[in-house]
Amino acid sequence: MVATSVLVTLVIASAASLFMAWTIGAGSSGSTPFAPAVGANAISVMRAGFFVGILGLAGAVLQGANVTETVGSGLIVFPDGQGLTAVAAIVALLTAAALVAVGIFTGYPIATAFTVTGAVVGVGLAIGGAPATDKYVEILALWTATPFFGGGMAFGTAWLLRHENTAEERIVPLLGGLVGAILANIEFVFLAPGNEQASVARAVARSAGTPELPTMAAVTLLAVLLGVGLLYRDMHNDPAAGQRHFLLVLGGLVAFSAGGSQVGLALGPLVPLLDTDLTSGIPITGVLLFGGVGLLVGSWTGAPRMIKALAQDYSSLGPRRSIAALIPSFIIAQAAVFFGIPVSFNEIIVSAIVGSGAAAGGGEVSREKMGKTVLAWLGSLLLAFAVSYGAFLAVDALL
Repeated sequence: MVATSVLVTLVIASAASLFMAWTIGAGSSGSTPFAPAVGANAISVMRAGFFVGILGLAGAVLQGANVTETVGSGLIVFPDGQGLTAVAAIVALLTAAALVAVGIFTGYPIATAFTVTGAVVGVGLAIGGAPATDKYVEILALWTATPFFGGGMAFGTAWLLRHENTAEERIVPLLGGLVGAILANIEFVFLAPGNEQASVARAVARSAGTPELPTMAAVTLLAVLLGVGLLYRDMHNDPAAGQRHFLLVLGGLVAFSAGGSQVGLALGPLVPLLDTDLTSGIPITGVLLFGGVGLLVGSWTGAPRMIKALAQDYSSLGPRRSIAALIPSFIIAQAAVFFGIPVSFNEIIVSAIVGSGAAAGGGEVSREKMGKTVLAWLGSLLLAFAVSYGAFLAVDALL
């Protein structure tokens, strides 16, 4: 009887988690990565939705563990280490998913990280947990810095690409080298034993048995030269095609990073429930795959609407401004994955789009749309907290 009750609870919680993953795939992780590329006419809306689903699934499986752990056990402190209860996890997931779904169908990008964080903290405090103050400081620091860093870097990159005294044929390959250096040093689960993670540079150093830091530096330099060389050749042959190819690669990298970051928002509340006799043998990669499939389905079925909203409603983007928007988005996303901090991809990409648009005068950015979006972000955090807190107390009283 007890086993049946536990199984039913897990099924309901898993369904709520899958629904949350669908809304994330249809919203933030599915819509934001390729929105600048669609705005620059480098790829169609439907193709963008297809590729972002595949790449998001890959990112979820290969990089999703850090943020999943933070959302599952890092936002609330429990004296006995018990974690969220099944009812609390279900309430948090359904509350967050409902709010994000409203954003999808109304065309306004609700910040998923704000919503999930608010919901998890709300139910966590309702069941007697204590605030994880140190983690909140880290999260708020990243959320606050994102518009300034992302918008500022996008502005500087767009200005540099537009400046009459700089040559695109040289600047774009250098940006490609920067991306190559980051790729050589981001961590993946399959490059280290067990649940550990390692970067390509670190894995090469370990496998070669050479001093780690010099080998990592050499691998990073090789990645830089490879990125510069490939893009220099492409830009030399056809500058327009070179920009388009680079833009599509950046969109793919941001989509991959989105999967690694956003899947934890759907799976985190579910993880404390997996420490049972029925689920103790499930590996973390299996859980991440489950969430990644939810992202995939959401991207394929719901993302095109939001891609169109971001690509056309916020700014009319060309290849230069799109490249300028995606580079800081990729950097911020990977930093969030590395530190295990839930981050809003809507906040990242919208800030970068506005920053790159400001380099062109900012006249094409809808101030009204941006104002409503910021209010939606803040409102989603507070509303998710209040609704989840009240909903859990109501459900708990009934049960």
